[in-house]
Amino acid sequence: MQKDRLSVIQNILTQNEAVIITSDANRFYLTGYQSDTGTLVITKKLAKFFIDFRYFEKAKKAISVCETEMTVKLYSQIKEMLFKQNVKTVYLEANHTSVNEFRAFKGYFTEFDICDSDRFDALLNQMRAVKSKEEQENIILAQKLTDDTFNYIIDRIKVGKTEKEIMLDMEFYIRKHGSEGVSFDFIVVSGKNSSLPHGVPTNKKIENGDFVTMDFGAVVNGYHSDMTRTVAVGYATDEMKQVYNTVLSAQLAALREIKAGAVCSDIDKVARDIIENAGYKNCFGHALGHSLGIEIHEFPTLSPKSLSELETGNAVTVEPGIYIEDKFGVRIEDTVFVTDNGCFDITKSKKELIII
Repeated sequence: MQKDRLSVIQNILTQNEAVIITSDANRFYLTGYQSDTGTLVITKKLAKFFIDFRYFEKAKKAISVCETEMTVKLYSQIKEMLFKQNVKTVYLEANHTSVNEFRAFKGYFTEFDICDSDRFDALLNQMRAVKSKEEQENIILAQKLTDDTFNYIIDRIKVGKTEKEIMLDMEFYIRKHGSEGVSFDFIVVSGKNSSLPHGVPTNKKIENGDFVTMDFGAVVNGYHSDMTRTVAVGYATDEMKQVYNTVLSAQLAALREIKAGAVCSDIDKVARDIIENAGYKNCFGHALGHSLGIEIHEFPTLSPKSLSELETGNAVTVEPGIYIEDKFGVRIEDTVFVTDNGCFDITKSKKELIII
């Protein structure tokens, strides 16, 4: 699979071009090796992965799609490779290269034209957007862990527990049962804090009448899941139920619109219109959803500005919300795979309002 991905890059390169990959996600996508260090250099006829002594043995055994070389003087080794391959133009990952890194490349590789074009960033985004069967299976496994964690925690949310305690309980469970880490810092917010879309868990204690919003995910074989559920503790007022059901209606309507060829902004509008027409204009201030995979946020996004069309094999979240300042908030999020005629929802946790 990784060999085919490298071939796509090499088929686009000319004889005198090379691309240097330094981002963790793209290195993993192209080599199958997970690491937080290393440099992948790709030319028309040769690809080589450079990594230091600490990780060389493991990388050499794990990577079969290209040669692995231990770094001693990285820039000198890359330059030697580029000269041997008659490279004149070198592309960097524009979206992942800092200004200082770009200056360093320009300063050392003076014999080459160092390009700041996002040519290969865009290509890799497009490639990664369509998930293979193996990638989908990994995301499904991660989502299964996430659903299991939700089913575990709803029996442990009690009046008097703090947001931090609930978050730590969830994280311990998800790691203990097989997650390589967490998709992102878990969000557990309650009561007035639930009006903060990306609030940070605090020492606030859960109270009767609180909404508790939990946004969390697992990582399996390098692939992420993402899910949000909001539950009520003790009771829910009529206003709370109205807001919850509005968010649920918006999500279900958006899910019905998802299919290959659908325009991302059109799907966002379906959910946004339902929320605004219910009287909650300006209470839904983020995009409807995003893609995920090796990273928690990938291309494309379901946002008002995105004119991208969905493709079969995209993995996207659908997560409308209503946030009433200094009062409460509700968000419901599922992850789905786009199909030719619709979508396949891999999130199995109950969405109807749960009152604990």
